[in-house]
Amino acid sequence: MSDQIHVILEDRGVLAISGDDARSFLQGLISNDINKVSKTQAIHAALLTPQGKYLHDFFIAEAADGTLLLDGERARLDDLSKRLKLYKLRAKVDIADQSDDWSVAALLPRPDGLPNDQGAAKAEAGGVVFTDPRLPALGARAVLPASSCEATLSGLGYTAGKTADYDLLRMELGVPDGSRDMVVDKSILLESGFDELNGVDWNKGCYMGQELTARTKYRGLIKKRLMPVEIDGALPEPGTPVMMDGKEVGEVRSSSAAADGGKGRGLALIRLEHLDAGSSFEAAGATITPHKPDWAQF
Repeated sequence: MSDQIHVILEDRGVLAISGDDARSFLQGLISNDINKVSKTQAIHAALLTPQGKYLHDFFIAEAADGTLLLDGERARLDDLSKRLKLYKLRAKVDIADQSDDWSVAALLPRPDGLPNDQGAAKAEAGGVVFTDPRLPALGARAVLPASSCEATLSGLGYTAGKTADYDLLRMELGVPDGSRDMVVDKSILLESGFDELNGVDWNKGCYMGQELTARTKYRGLIKKRLMPVEIDGALPEPGTPVMMDGKEVGEVRSSSAAADGGKGRGLALIRLEHLDAGSSFEAAGATITPHKPDWAQF
């Protein structure tokens, strides 16, 4: 990749959330603390089932007029909007899909003048740019007016990069990409690194799914983790079992071929007890080699 690239994330959309009760409304639903969000700070968070299982994850930044811009999976944004509206009741909250008005981009590295602190944000050309709240190694994200996004990023010194290159970096770092890597209504946040990746606040008040999330942390109940893997062979389909000595020990999630024709990269959920067993892993005939990310605590 060149020195400064931007990647327009076409698979991302934007919900605009506004109104007098917008923050208190979200606070009772999401895994992170909405009160952290300001014009100089963005967060990453998730919406869970009442049983603590994954439904959606997203970024939240504040626009210049105070509107909360929620950057989520575009194909699933209608589902997220409907779920949020179920809890709206009499709250003074407006939830609008503004995906056609905004573009979401990844910037590598972060722009000059933007702090390296996770989630550090600043206004930019009618939108907002923020250091990735999960890992600074992922650069920054930008939510900018769609009509001027390319021009704004070019003015900041960025040239267009390939989505595949950004996706490969994400996999090498071991960072999940929404429902590609987390199974809706099944996955648990802490299996997917949300604690270390700043997606959960342990000091905020109650939110939907908090009980299971807290119990898995404080009782040490995490027995498997999503982690980066090298893939020697044909890329397995998502959901392919990871096997060790004929025993199923995990499952492949997203994957990508290496640009140089070398080993592929991907993410797989693997039972922790088998990581130091000394045996090799395989999935659909490909050899799978897991690596613990530097940021992970397991």
